[in-house]
Amino acid sequence: MANTFVIRNKIKPFKKKIFVSGDKSLSIRWVLFSSLSSGISIAKNLLMSEDVMSTIQAVKKLGIKVFFKKNLCYIHGNGINGYKIKKGTIINARNSGTLGRLILGLLINTTEPIKLIGDKSLSKRDFKRITDPLKKFGATFKLKKNSLPLKMLGLNNPKPITYTENKGSAQCKSAIIFAGMKTKGKTYIKAKKSRNHTELLCKYLDLPIKIKSKKNYDLIEISEVKSIRPLNYKIPSDISSSAFFIALTALTENSEITIKDVNINPSRIGVITIFKRMGIKIIFQNQRIYKNEKIADIFVKSPKKLKSINCPSYLNSGAIDEFLIIFLVAAKCNGISYFKDLSELNQKESPRLKLGSKILNQIGVKTITTKNSIKIFGKPNLKINKKIEVKDFMKDHRIFMTSVIAALSFGSQWIIHDKNSINTSFPEFLNIIKKLND
Repeated sequence: MANTFVIRNKIKPFKKKIFVSGDKSLSIRWVLFSSLSSGISIAKNLLMSEDVMSTIQAVKKLGIKVFFKKNLCYIHGNGINGYKIKKGTIINARNSGTLGRLILGLLINTTEPIKLIGDKSLSKRDFKRITDPLKKFGATFKLKKNSLPLKMLGLNNPKPITYTENKGSAQCKSAIIFAGMKTKGKTYIKAKKSRNHTELLCKYLDLPIKIKSKKNYDLIEISEVKSIRPLNYKIPSDISSSAFFIALTALTENSEITIKDVNINPSRIGVITIFKRMGIKIIFQNQRIYKNEKIADIFVKSPKKLKSINCPSYLNSGAIDEFLIIFLVAAKCNGISYFKDLSELNQKESPRLKLGSKILNQIGVKTITTKNSIKIFGKPNLKINKKIEVKDFMKDHRIFMTSVIAALSFGSQWIIHDKNSINTSFPEFLNIIKKLND
């Protein structure tokens, strides 16, 4: 059982300062932008996870030189149209939806057929949301039931498009932006609010992008990009990874934590807003702007009691990767918490709404779920007195980490399978847990 993790005791109260790994979304985007640049880009604190390494392997297959030296990553870009594609090229996105979806936009003007594959989990996810808009540019696709594997053929002169993105998918929006960068003319996107890392990097690099922000959506105009300068970047820490330690602190009496240098992009901190409404004391310290991204140290103190929440849907897109750990905190709230309009959760590495509910039921918490909502009947005095085993969760890294936080917070003996799943996004997770337990 080498790939299982066993926990036998609750964590003791702690007061710690920690660093978490680099932001996954920014790490992947740094690799992609740098691969299009003219010159050498350098990154510090690049997340060394499987998703990021898959992205590096993908651009290397496209003729880009990548090397590491003294904890730095160097990428030698060949220019905006510098990919060198061999006949029969196959790109393996493995478990990374961000890579799999964004890379298709970058390949819009590729006239050599390319095959995109992924692992079992990624191969069940929807790619039609990406291929539909890219077809409007003129690309052609062959998909297996709207999913991977797929074959793509781009074209020399893609035509600009006007597209409405109404799912709140930053991956879809970013793929269209990348395709628009390689298209003569102006591409227009009306996009439901979602993460805006791609737009902020475009602005920082002085690329021809215009954005008008409305209440519920953004109007984005992107013109053809002639060249991109190299991007030297110290990747800030990941808010999604930080959320697990915020939750652990909230669920552990008399505990405090400071998480250093975290990306607090407003499109990513729905989890912070939700946690604050549940009564968790969270303070942003040492706030600053770095390459258009907001950065801060996050201070957290465990509350005396947690409050239930009727979570408004407009917070969903800013917390879509954190709902599993939010559900866990709701399990100890006083009252019934309600979360709705969460069908997008089932477009992740696993059907997270279903599996998140299953874990809560395992630990004795009542839930009522539909295809897009969940009610959680909180138990403020929740304690577990039976052995818990968590398995068959499609190797979803966030389910593994949520289960570890549950075990440390509520006690009893836990056997959690697929430990290696954390390599997808947060290989250092268990090392930091150990430091908190020392």
